[in-house]
Amino acid sequence: MNKKKKALIAAGGTGGHVFPGCNLAAHLRNRDYKVHLITDKRGFLFLRKFNNLNVSILPSSPIASKNILTIILSIVIIFYAVLRSIIFLIFNRPTIIIGMGGYASFPLCIAASILNIKFVIYENNLIIGKANKLLLPFCKKILVSYKELEGINERYKNKIIQVGNIIRKEIIQFKDKNVNNLEINKFSILVLGGSQAARVFAEVLPNIFYECSEEKIPLKIYQHCLPSQNEKLKSFYEEKKIEFETFNFSNDLIEFFSKINLAITRSGSSIQAELTNANIPFISVPLPSSADNHQHKNALYYQRKNYAFLLEEKDLNNKLLSYIKEFYDNKSILNKIAKNQRNHSDKNVYNIIDRTIEEITNEKN
Repeated sequence: MNKKKKALIAAGGTGGHVFPGCNLAAHLRNRDYKVHLITDKRGFLFLRKFNNLNVSILPSSPIASKNILTIILSIVIIFYAVLRSIIFLIFNRPTIIIGMGGYASFPLCIAASILNIKFVIYENNLIIGKANKLLLPFCKKILVSYKELEGINERYKNKIIQVGNIIRKEIIQFKDKNVNNLEINKFSILVLGGSQAARVFAEVLPNIFYECSEEKIPLKIYQHCLPSQNEKLKSFYEEKKIEFETFNFSNDLIEFFSKINLAITRSGSSIQAELTNANIPFISVPLPSSADNHQHKNALYYQRKNYAFLLEEKDLNNKLLSYIKEFYDNKSILNKIAKNQRNHSDKNVYNIIDRTIEEITNEKN
């Protein structure tokens, strides 16, 4: 019988849940764990490029509709997912389960509670997600990125362990060049649309970049977009004689980090943490429809720390041009942001997680 330690990571269907799960999986494999990752169909789309992961798909559903039939269907799906999770765990009993948040993590963690299998949950936003909030009474600990996390009942505060952001070790170790050492005659901007790509960025930003070029600001644009947007962006940038490079997916953004002065990004917790650890100044544009407005809370946190600038989506057309002009004319502004970012590091995140898992797995029930 294989006595290798087993870790099961359950992650919801967005990049904000899946990518930290992948990072943690890579770390635990190096710690001699046999790792299995559970997600839903949406999450699996992000994992197709990770051939070395052992992945299973579990159905999931939120209960967010006001339609009684939809609510009943959601409950049936969740109940079915819990039953499937119980069967899976009986035959694949892990040493520890880590729920990364999102609805796909909920059935598995509930099944773990029923079978008396120890599990912890992870929250990387500044307001606790719905699935994690429901799991608080049953988990051993909640690992959090920020001590400022909102939404946890006082009775569960003793379960909180601040670990930081579970980002790639290569990002944590990355040492960015000072912005003044970049090509000073060209302003290089990385546009990141989030795990689902921000359609609005591809529709709105190119025209603003063209206005910049009309203002005699030479640009090089590296833009994340949807595959369906490739040709339109290519035609636009070529016509306007703006240097550009588009890409549809990258799990290795380091290749861009040493080339840019600035990033424009959605306000997911993971990408903001990556940019901050890499000392990349950025403008954070929250997704207006994010659950509980969590992206705005994330962006506001980084702005208050002077690690970034917050710009609402509705203000892109009115304010982004003036931001870029100001940054280009006075690079000391971005230097100051990069200097502030150096005060932040998530270098201890994996050490803290290792200690926590060891303490939990070694304690008696």
